[in-house]
This record gives sequence, C-alpha cells and structure tokens, in this order.
Amino acid sequence: MSAVRSSPLALLGGTPVHDGTWPAWPQAPDSTLTLLNAAATSGRWAVSGIYTGTPSFERRFSDAFAAYHAAPGTTPYAVPTTNGSAALTIAMEALGVGPGTEVIVPGLTWVACASAAHALGATPVLVDVDPHTLSISADAAKAAVTDRTRAILVVHAYCSAADVDAFQELSQSTGIPVIEDCSQAHGAEWRGRKVGTFGTIGVFSLQQTKVLTCGEGGVVLTSSAELHDRLQQYRANGRRYTARPVAGQLELEDVGAVEGHNHSMSEFHAAVALSQLEFLEEQSAHRERNAAVLTELLAAVPGVSTLPAPAGLTRRTYYDYVIRLDAELLGPVPVDRVVDAMSAELNMFFETLDTPLNANPLYVPLKSPRTPGSEEERRGLDPGRFELPAATAAYRTCFAFLHQALLGTERDVTAIATAVEKVVAHLDQLGDGAERGLA
Repeated sequence: MSAVRSSPLALLGGTPVHDGTWPAWPQAPDSTLTLLNAAATSGRWAVSGIYTGTPSFERRFSDAFAAYHAAPGTTPYAVPTTNGSAALTIAMEALGVGPGTEVIVPGLTWVACASAAHALGATPVLVDVDPHTLSISADAAKAAVTDRTRAILVVHAYCSAADVDAFQELSQSTGIPVIEDCSQAHGAEWRGRKVGTFGTIGVFSLQQTKVLTCGEGGVVLTSSAELHDRLQQYRANGRRYTARPVAGQLELEDVGAVEGHNHSMSEFHAAVALSQLEFLEEQSAHRERNAAVLTELLAAVPGVSTLPAPAGLTRRTYYDYVIRLDAELLGPVPVDRVVDAMSAELNMFFETLDTPLNANPLYVPLKSPRTPGSEEERRGLDPGRFELPAATAAYRTCFAFLHQALLGTERDVTAIATAVEKVVAHLDQLGDGAERGLA
C-alpha cells in the first residue's frame, strides 16, 4: 500500500489523496455568452413577447432538442419549461392526472417526482427500485397497478436505467402511459435509441447540476402531435405557437382547449440551453472514457461495487456516479461519514443518495393545504405506508459524486479510486457505533 493510502484519513488529519482543483460546472464558453448576449439584445425576452421576424431561442432550442432525439420512424416534438418540476406537471396534466387518479412513482428519486403528482390532486403510489440498477422496478410497478392508475413515472437513475422493454410491455398490456423521466440520462440510449422516446412522454430537467443545463429549465418530449398541442397549451396559459407568425404581433395564439398556466422558458435560458447542447456529445464521450477507467479500478477493491447497466442500455449517461459498499464491510459506520471522508480526501463534493420517499423530509404531503381532510384520503397519501426495502438498503450503503469530476484527467479518476481504497481500509476510524437509520 502506498504512503498516501496508508496514511491516516485526511478527515482526521492525514494527507489527502488529491488536494487540487476539479473541472468546474456549469461551464460558460464564449459561444454561450455570445448567444446570451444575442438574447439580451434581441428585443424579445420571452415566448409571450412580440415576434421580431427571427425565430425565438425557445423555438430554436425546441427544434434542436427534438432533432437530437430523432430516430427512424419517429418525429419528436419538444416543449421547454421553466424547470423539471414544471415539465413533470404538464406531462401529467396532458395524460389526465388529477383528483381520483394514481401515479406510480419510484421510491428512490428526487422529491418533485411525487410532489408534482400530489400537487395535481393525484395519489403518488411509491414502488421499490431494482436493487441492481436503483431505477424503478418493473415488477414492483406492475404489482401496484390499479384501475385508478393514470400514469407510470419511469425514472432512469444513477448512470443506469430502468428496464425499458419491461415497461413498454407493461404499458401495452395495461393501456397505462409511461412518462420517462430522463433528468439524469440526457443522451443515454436503449438498444441504440435515445431514452425519452420510448414512453408516451419524455421529461428532462436542465437544472444546474444536470449534464445539459441552463441553470433552471425543463423539456417535455413527445412523438404525438395531439399531445404536443396540449403540452404547449398547458405551459403557456392555454396558448400555442401560431403557424404563421407576423412580425410586430404576438407569436402565441389563444386556444383554451385546456386550462394552462405559465411554465414557459425565458429566452435567456433557452439561449443558454441551445449553446450547451452543442457540447453534450463531446462531454458525454469524455465522461464515458473516464468512467470506464474508474469502474475497472473500483472492481479491484474488495467490498466495493458500482451499478451495472442492464442489457438493453447500449449507452450510459454519467450524471451521479454511484459507489456501493457491501453492508457487511460498512458495518455500523454511517454512510454519511464515508461521504465526509471522501470529500476530505479529494477536495470535491460527495453526497448520499436521495432519502427514500417514504421517509424523505422534503416529501410531506400530509402537511400540504391541498391534502383532503378525510382520514381515508390522508392514509392513502401517507408516504410511510409504503415499504421500500431495496431503496432503503441503497440509501444506507451507497454514495455518489457528480459528473463534472469525470471531465478531468485519467489521473483524477485514478485518485478517486485511490481515495475509495484508502477510506475502505480505514473504516474503523469512522465508526461511532451509531447505525444510520430511517424513520
């Protein structure tokens, strides 16, 4: 073992493995600043502004994002939104999610996946994840289907993916539409075709940490012209783009086939998103190369594993790279302490996984004024009624780092593997006998 590996943990005063800098995120090259300046001086800062005779940045980004996801036999349409939560909201609205309906949601994901459904008056039904990929389990989703199920939210998570084949089969056999949440999977491919194009609707977040970002933003993707029309209305107060815009006039026309709200992306955010899309493929390839090196190095560390790709996932997106420790190896050491130790060794951000939604302090539907007063309905909305053993086990044994570290050098990712080996070798220094638990 090297001197660095054998030294005390940096958290406890030892020598860190890597005390230099890491790639910054988000990145703002000159091309991004140029488009941002063009939006600022265009005379139009929102889709609700006057048409200037030049296509808006929102429309340009919509077209480019849809083209990026095009596949033989499909003609996708894209509708940008203010953020990923808004994208989830209008996707669910377009599929009829509302009071009296249920939405199947993975129990290990960001809180907005459930709270968006609850905000529409629906009941989020939490189901467990596949213990290998940590994406939603098709078997668990199938067991949760009822005659009230209006949509199944499939989240492709943690550099892996849900079983697209199984969910397509489930959707076809039940008639229940699938919403693919690809907020952690921009550019990932299932059997050579980009995720987000298999479900009835695909949803993407463009929040700051995402591999495609504009700070805050979202996109909804569909191949249905009818849904595209409704999605436009849901995101722009019942309005949609007119087919023949006239300079000096509004480009949106009143329709009112649905009651929409204002979820429209600004021209500034659209300009940034459009510029960032140009770099997505190059950055993804860089991450893939470094991730392959890291995965191979970690495979040699006893008691440590990474998440496998299901057979159909022919291209991975590396967003939140997960490292798992065997429960027996970790013992009573809380994984939070491993996160602290890794951060100290590498001078970079590490985190635990999302708290499972049946115990997540941010998912508290019973505290919402939208929640009905009847005991029966409140019991249905109580997250604690759902058992999520695989999600809970992952939460207790896994930690992760964000993708920008994979934009560094091979030496950087080698340092990550060295830090893991060092922390694992010194786990006894981290334990205080208190096992991390869930309420």
